[in-house]
Amino acid sequence: MTLQDGTDDTANSADSSLKMRSDTIDLADQSLLVDISDALSERDKVKFTVHTKTTLSDFQKPEFSVLRQHEEFIWLHDALEECESYAGFIIPPAPPRPDFDASREKLQKLGEGEGSMTKEEFTKMKQELEAEYLATFKKTVAMHELFLQRLALHPVFRTDSNFHVFLEYEKELSVRGKNKKEKLAGLISHLGKSADDLRLSSTQKDVDEFFEHERNFLTEYHTHVRDATAKADRMTRSHKNVADSYIKISSCLTQLATVESSELEKFFPKVAESFEKARKIEGRVATDEDLKLSDTLRYYMRDTSAAKDLLYRRLRCLANYENANRALERARNKNREVQAAEAAQQEACEKFESISKQAKQELTDFKTRRVNNFRKNLLELVELELKHAKAQVQLLKGSIALLKNEPVKV
Repeated sequence: MTLQDGTDDTANSADSSLKMRSDTIDLADQSLLVDISDALSERDKVKFTVHTKTTLSDFQKPEFSVLRQHEEFIWLHDALEECESYAGFIIPPAPPRPDFDASREKLQKLGEGEGSMTKEEFTKMKQELEAEYLATFKKTVAMHELFLQRLALHPVFRTDSNFHVFLEYEKELSVRGKNKKEKLAGLISHLGKSADDLRLSSTQKDVDEFFEHERNFLTEYHTHVRDATAKADRMTRSHKNVADSYIKISSCLTQLATVESSELEKFFPKVAESFEKARKIEGRVATDEDLKLSDTLRYYMRDTSAAKDLLYRRLRCLANYENANRALERARNKNREVQAAEAAQQEACEKFESISKQAKQELTDFKTRRVNNFRKNLLELVELELKHAKAQVQLLKGSIALLKNEPVKV
């Protein structure tokens, strides 16, 4: 089945006043720039230095920095998500929680098994794990920075008071993580919303073909991007396993050289050195594929979920509007509380029209942003793959020449 974005077929029929925001908002706007200039990893938390540079008069200073923890990012995301005024917008997905437990556990096990390894093998394994820890740390910082930059570029979210407090308030926000009771309540709420979404999807007919098409597209697209993420993760793990295997082969060949008394005594170290160089290249391949492919797919899996949440909120407003129409009809038939029913119907109508207008623009922007980011990251991935492939070919040529005791022919 060919997956087609509904915006291709229906965007032309949209109201001409709804132009793509990229035409009306300068995406290279320099009036509010947010980045994470530094980050400090401690045992149970990461402290991010959030740096802001702005020309907007809403802020007290043109440039400032604050320290923030992951829980404060989650607080900001939840505050945006719970604000009813933002029901018509795609809320940028919250950054994932920093997770260095796996890397720390590997380093701990490596330390415990130091006695069973040669010094050279231990050093190589330690370098590999430290590189893995650093890559995870950089990814964590990048995801938190992307969340803030999405908000800073959005014409509505950039004016949010909680966002300003997050950027400007110099002291800690004293935000705590959710306790077990709150997590359980959140889970029940999520299950209730999912059940309501499923019920509305099967019983509520959308009056706008654009949104019906978008809903079908996003449902199928989310399934595909979720499967692609899982397969990309498996591919990345395979490259990491190959790099780990190169370390072990290199170490074994080095040990063999110490017990050989023939010509292989000089031959084995050269082969071991080639495997060590191949390990470094393979490790870089795994890191780049993880960053440019797996992380891109994973981010848009979450962003697509946020877009689906927007469509659910709109469909819920549509159901409320139709319920208000029926309630008004009953009130008129009974000639009781007609004025209150008319007011409720008018309010539901205005809310539905408002969220529909905002959602149409958001979904159009979502497509533009998604296509541009996928194109950018995949082009960069291809360039990196070519670079690594050339390095691997050059390494193999150099290794063959070295083993033959001949100079490399360039």
